[in-house]
Amino acid sequence: CSVLKLGESLFIPLGFAFFLSVILYPLCRILESRGVGRQLAVFAGLLLVMIFSGTLIFLFGIQLQKIAVEWPQIHARLTELLYQIRNWLSENFGVRNEELTQWLLNAINNSMGSSVNYLGSTIQSMLVNFALLALVPVYTYLLLIYRTRIVELIKLLFPVNERSKIMEVLRLAIDTYFKFVKGMIVVYASVGTLNSIGLWMMGIPNAFLFGYLTAVMTFIPYVGIIVASILPITYAWTTYGIIWYPLGVIALFAFVQYLEANIIFPWAVGKKLDLNTLATLIVIVIGGIIWGASGMILFVPFAAILKLVADRIPG
Repeated sequence: CSVLKLGESLFIPLGFAFFLSVILYPLCRILESRGVGRQLAVFAGLLLVMIFSGTLIFLFGIQLQKIAVEWPQIHARLTELLYQIRNWLSENFGVRNEELTQWLLNAINNSMGSSVNYLGSTIQSMLVNFALLALVPVYTYLLLIYRTRIVELIKLLFPVNERSKIMEVLRLAIDTYFKFVKGMIVVYASVGTLNSIGLWMMGIPNAFLFGYLTAVMTFIPYVGIIVASILPITYAWTTYGIIWYPLGVIALFAFVQYLEANIIFPWAVGKKLDLNTLATLIVIVIGGIIWGASGMILFVPFAAILKLVADRIPG
């Protein structure tokens, strides 16, 4: 555990690079079989991944731009609701508007220090993660370029009589990562669909945008769901002006997050990787303790590969 913790700057991008190289491996083999050079085939695969990611970001950006156009009306409605709440508190609890306003200002000022510190640490953590993720395409490119040499090196590390088993484990490891990708697609699709249907049934505008955006943001544990839920909660409040709607949005996201963490993810991912639900949950927790969000994602296929090795190599 100490080695994994100390070497996370190396192991995390390598883990994601292995993850991405396994996804691109079949495409590279097809291109190479048709006479395309290995370097060009790998570059084409990485380019397709970048185009796909950029397209998703672009589509989300278009929807968010529409929301930005509507924001002045939302802000005006939100301000009106805040004044109504202030007046209601003043009428029912005898608090003068000036005192209530001063109390709100004091609360904001007192929370600013901790908020700035939290924001600073969050930004610093994000910059470090982005710097690490920037190495992923480089590692992916090199893993795919030198994959034959890497396999030969792994074979040389084991006795001659064990090498056939090692090759079987390598093939199964690639298959395990494919199953992991399929499982993650099922998780995000399920969470996004459940969120969208729930928001649509409550009559929240842009239900499917908010539903799938929240599903994607669950990639960042805890913080992601909080950030993504701000917009639908605000829309629910400004659209209906009743506190029960934003509370309903919070309850919906909390319920779906519970299902995702305890049922959907262990079932969709653990089942495909031949890991039982209890083992999957334990691995997720251990990964979160050691590597944070990255560990919660990468440790699951790592555990499945470790199981493959243990099943086939008694030593």
